[in-house]
Amino acid sequence: MLQGLSITISVFLMTLIISIPLGIFITFFRLSKNQLISRLAKTYILIIRGTPLLLQLIFIFFGLPLLGIVFDRYTAAIIAFSLNYAAYFAEIFRGGINTIDKGQYEGALVLGFSKFDMYKKIIVPQVIKNILPAMSNEIITLIKDTAIVYTIGLNDILRIAQIKQNQQASLIPLIQAGLVYIIIIAVLTQIFKQIEKRYSYYR
Repeated sequence: MLQGLSITISVFLMTLIISIPLGIFITFFRLSKNQLISRLAKTYILIIRGTPLLLQLIFIFFGLPLLGIVFDRYTAAIIAFSLNYAAYFAEIFRGGINTIDKGQYEGALVLGFSKFDMYKKIIVPQVIKNILPAMSNEIITLIKDTAIVYTIGLNDILRIAQIKQNQQASLIPLIQAGLVYIIIIAVLTQIFKQIEKRYSYYR
C-alpha cells in the first residue's frame, strides 16, 4: 500500500509541477493578439478537453509505440496527465485574468506603479483569489484521476489494492485505498481553505 501510495503522490505532484507552468504559457498563447498562436492554443484546448484522459493515456503508452515513440509507464502517465491538466488550468487562468477590470491596470499605472509591482501587488493576488475555487476542485479531481494509471500497469495504490483484494478475497484492501484517498483530499481541502483565508483581503 505504501509503495502504491508513493506512485500516486508522485504522479500527482509531478503533474502539478509541470501542468501549472505549462497552463500559464498556454493561457498567454490563448490571449495572444496573434491569431495563429491564439487559434493553435484554442485547438489544443479543444482536443484535450474534448477527449477522455484515459484515451490520451492509452494513446501515449500504447499508440505512440506504433510510430516508434516509446515511453515507460511512469513517463507516459506524467506526459498524459500534464498535457491534460495544463489545458484545464489554462482555461481557469484565462477566466481569472478576464475577471480583472481594465481600469485597475490603468489606475495602477496612473498611481506610479511599475508593471512588475502592478502585477505583484494588485493583479496577481486578485487573479489567485478568483481562481482558487476552480483550482482546488481541479487539483482534488487530479488526486482521484491518478487511479487510472492502473490501466497501463503502474502500481499505484488502487492497483495494489485490487491485487490484494484478489489474493485475500476481501473488500478490506479496497476500503483501505478509499480511506487513503479521503485523507489526502481532506488534507488538500484544509490547505486550500487556509490559502483562501489568506487572499480573502482581496475582494
